[in-house]
Amino acid sequence: MSRLVVLKLGGRVAADSVRDALARVGGAAVVVHGAGPQITAEMARRGITAEFVGGRRVTTPEVLEVVREALHAVNAEVCAAIGPRALPLRGDEIGLRARQVASLGLVGEPEPSAPDAILEAVEAGRVPVVAPLAAGPLNVNADEAAAALAVGLGAERILFVSDVPGVLVEGALARVLPADQAEAALDAGEFDGGIVPKLVAAVRAARGGVRASIGSTEVPA
Repeated sequence: MSRLVVLKLGGRVAADSVRDALARVGGAAVVVHGAGPQITAEMARRGITAEFVGGRRVTTPEVLEVVREALHAVNAEVCAAIGPRALPLRGDEIGLRARQVASLGLVGEPEPSAPDAILEAVEAGRVPVVAPLAAGPLNVNADEAAAALAVGLGAERILFVSDVPGVLVEGALARVLPADQAEAALDAGEFDGGIVPKLVAAVRAARGGVRASIGSTEVPA
């Protein structure tokens, strides 16, 4: 869908940033949100030890229950912030596809898809707000889910919005970070933490024909 923008909002800033992000877009948009901090806090409250591999959460049935609850809560907050145009959607209920990564438990690697529920909502002038779960159900990284949807929907652009201004390279904000350079830096272990899945997702989106930005950093193919 030409002119469509996918907004990926970090769980820490989702409800607070969505109105400004939509105002900057000024047109058709699909929102995908995370819930990482909320999931981690609830797991700690329940005494469940969090385990991550490459920025992705190892997911057991017990963890998946926490993930679903946290995503549902954040989804409701984001929809409330948007107002009546928002349409809450759960990826596992609308056909978001993913390949299971057995080593991570109930975790999936999102695949490009264009769920009818999203297409119909956009055509009706609504703002789909997607909780990143895949059919199974499988827990999927929100950054990767947003990129897969952007490619599958043929979006013009994907914007990753979080509490960081962009990608820092040697301590300085990079205005442009070409996909090949980003991938080489990832392979060399120059990045760690939450920026890793964002860069991976941005590179995939860019190579899938979608203009990608992480904050103020453009990631061209």
